[in-house]
Amino acid sequence: MTTSSILRLDGVGIGTLADVSLAVAPGDIHCLSGPSGSGKSRLLRAVADLEPHAGQVWLGEIAQSSLPAHAWRARVMLVPAESQWWADSVGEHLSAPPAAEDLAALGFEADVLDWQVSRLSSGEKQRLALLRALGQAPAALLLDEPTANLDEATTRRVEAWLVARIRKRSWPVIWVAHDREQIARVANRHWRIDGSKLRTEEVASWR
Repeated sequence: MTTSSILRLDGVGIGTLADVSLAVAPGDIHCLSGPSGSGKSRLLRAVADLEPHAGQVWLGEIAQSSLPAHAWRARVMLVPAESQWWADSVGEHLSAPPAAEDLAALGFEADVLDWQVSRLSSGEKQRLALLRALGQAPAALLLDEPTANLDEATTRRVEAWLVARIRKRSWPVIWVAHDREQIARVANRHWRIDGSKLRTEEVASWR
């Protein structure tokens, strides 16, 4: 398995969404938007094999249905809007100490690894959840509003860090976003949920 496989949805259906088909090339970001309750997060959960769904999802030549769920999720990694933390300290959740430059880019110093999870704000949890996910070397990313709890300046900094690593690692990415300006900054393609279907919208004209 390389990190440069196409992530493909073939006739995926979940909830009110039906027959969702799209292909995300390595290093591309497809943003997904839509009204609250339209199914954005559930679609990501289907792609991550966290909910039963119609259709098939592929990473390169590997079908989601051919792998145990945990093995698929290690490759196609979901970073939910509300991250889960199960140990006392931040460092216990990371597979290896992160690079100092990555910590700095996200507004942290090395001592953050010793912080108690209970002291983290929602924005700090969101940034550290991204760091945790990327440190596990996935092959594709599913990002559910990864900057929703951040102020504008921090959002821009996290975006720059995240997009640079997506391009460098050639990860295909589906990124749920609600902010039109953010979509214009990061997306190669924009899909909007319209009832039971996805509709494509132009991105280049917004830039």
